[in-house]
Amino acid sequence: MDLETPPPDLYGRPRADRFFARLTAFGDWYSPALGSPGLRRSPRRAEARPVPPLYLVVVSHRVVAEDVVELRLADPSGGMLPGWQPGARIVLTLPSGRERHYSLCGDPADRHAYRVAVRRIADGGGGSVEIHDELHVGVRLRVRRPRNGFAFCGEEKVLFLAGGIGITPLLPMARAAQHAGVDWHLVHTGRTAAALPFTTELTALDPARVTVRTDDEHGLPDAAELLAHAPRGAAAYVCGPAPMLLAVQRALPASPAVSLHFERFGAAPILDGRPFRIRVGDETLTVPADRSALDVAREVRPELPYSCQQGFCGTCVLKVAAGTPEHRDRRLTAEQRAAGLLLPCVSRAAEGETLVLEV
Repeated sequence: MDLETPPPDLYGRPRADRFFARLTAFGDWYSPALGSPGLRRSPRRAEARPVPPLYLVVVSHRVVAEDVVELRLADPSGGMLPGWQPGARIVLTLPSGRERHYSLCGDPADRHAYRVAVRRIADGGGGSVEIHDELHVGVRLRVRRPRNGFAFCGEEKVLFLAGGIGITPLLPMARAAQHAGVDWHLVHTGRTAAALPFTTELTALDPARVTVRTDDEHGLPDAAELLAHAPRGAAAYVCGPAPMLLAVQRALPASPAVSLHFERFGAAPILDGRPFRIRVGDETLTVPADRSALDVAREVRPELPYSCQQGFCGTCVLKVAAGTPEHRDRRLTAEQRAAGLLLPCVSRAAEGETLVLEV
């Protein structure tokens, strides 16, 4: 993608980019990949004692917007849950074995239940469809404890920008900002009002501080226009599709905001990829410059596990039997890379190289 040319809109297909380095740095510290053999927190830290997962039950499953359901998860015995701060996320192990990351969107003061919201993606990896169709009240799930790679710093002036389901980590931040007396404003963008969850809950905090902007009523949003809502000298917190993040990053220097915190859902844009090949079983497949090895491998092995698609969680780790990879994650240690481990969601190879993957 030409870095001087803005994306056609803020809702294009996400592709992965380098800006995720800040989030993966937090991930090295906060999010051990439980259940992934050989992975540890950081090459500079001692091996951590494993943290036991939670086993929670779905106590509520309700539609909160078009194609969006809200789940509330609680301890089956009614016990208190571990605390968390705005921006935290949990990892759900679904009945199928899929693992998926979701931001907590409830109130941190509520220690009796965790709340997440999930948009149905019919042509995605199957996790959201499974949640919508199968996670009824009473289903029990393995849940990795809250970890935070998108912490709210509580600056005096704040702008929150949410793209669609990206409202989930920002809603608790807005609530915290309101309680702390921060000068804040939140803009929630989406295609239609019916597709935006939690609008009533947001405006109840302070209707003067919330702007709901839909494409069908206002046209496609422009990053400069969105950032114009920022108080002078504000910190901007953004969560949404990759093109939205890229556009905001480009427009930030000319805006009233002075700093940027962000989280994306799904893979970030691949900006400097080159085609290479992977061998999976008996098949040799070409990985185009703008796709990940994980995407291509799953065309012939759809059962391959994955979760964050951003080199953060370690769920998709594979062994390289032959070939020289270009590691682009910040999860694996030097020792793990030397042993042949690879995170195919982000790592690549030189043009013309073939990686033989053990699956």
